[in-house]
Amino acid sequence: QVQLVESGGGSVQAGGSLRLSCAASTYAYWTMGWFRQAPGKERAGVAAVNRGSGTTTYSDSVKGRFTISRDNAKNTMYLQMNSLKPEDTAVYYCAATDLYLSPLKMVVSDFKYWGQGTLVTVSS
Repeated sequence: QVQLVESGGGSVQAGGSLRLSCAASTYAYWTMGWFRQAPGKERAGVAAVNRGSGTTTYSDSVKGRFTISRDNAKNTMYLQMNSLKPEDTAVYYCAATDLYLSPLKMVVSDFKYWGQGTLVTVSS
């Protein structure tokens, strides 16, 4: 059974940093991404990365502050989050798909597999 397990969430003050990890129980998927959902809001893409090409994409709200990466040998994806803001507070989800998404976009319905989510809280 496919499993995506996130870790690394927590509470931090504005301006701080956190690093999220997502470990996949099976093979390294073609495209993986991070999504987040704040209370009362829809789930939205944060960053995504393609295997092989290493192509990445970011939402405008996190560009320049967050960095997505993946270690295919370990079937693990990371999200380094710097200069965190209170508006980054959300549940962060790891997602993956068997498809190679090109152009690389973060559409919720394109991702078949999801983790359970990890809460990130940024206080002002």
